[in-house]
Amino acid sequence: MIAYHDREWGVPVRSDRRLFEFLVLEGAQAGLSWSTILNKRENYRKAFLRFDPTKVARLDRSRLAKLLRDPGIVRNRLKIAATVENARRLLEVRRERGTFSRYVWSFVGGAPIQNRRSGRGLPSQTKESESLSRDLARRGFRFVGPTIIYAFMQAVGMVNDHSVDCFRYRELGGAGKSR
Repeated sequence: MIAYHDREWGVPVRSDRRLFEFLVLEGAQAGLSWSTILNKRENYRKAFLRFDPTKVARLDRSRLAKLLRDPGIVRNRLKIAATVENARRLLEVRRERGTFSRYVWSFVGGAPIQNRRSGRGLPSQTKESESLSRDLARRGFRFVGPTIIYAFMQAVGMVNDHSVDCFRYRELGGAGKSR
């Protein structure tokens, strides 16, 4: 968890594949601890074809049945089906917007929101996560509630929620514009 915090959490991600990875992992985490999912991340990468949305969108019933027996991932039928459906929806967004990255980052004006927080005062959702969640759901994405989406936004650096006294806060632009 420390290495994840120090190297990954909050670092802006612009790659569609990496954004899809975090969308899947945050959805898989619903009802579980993040450490459980983080410990299974390599298994998820193998199971879901390195998170290539084009390949994941083509997974058939026999592959999904195999995934339901895979102890390396969370074997939840709804979460596995959502991963495939979300890959299909992501491809639709790409056709419409050019990239999934351009689409999701538009909800924060294209640049990370720099929050000034100290201690444990993190919200579970914001107006931006509510807006992105609503739009994703309207497009047919699943496991994209506003709390899941806020965690996604934090993980992929759309929001800098490192505490102001954390060394990562300044490294990730926390000394710049804030709210």
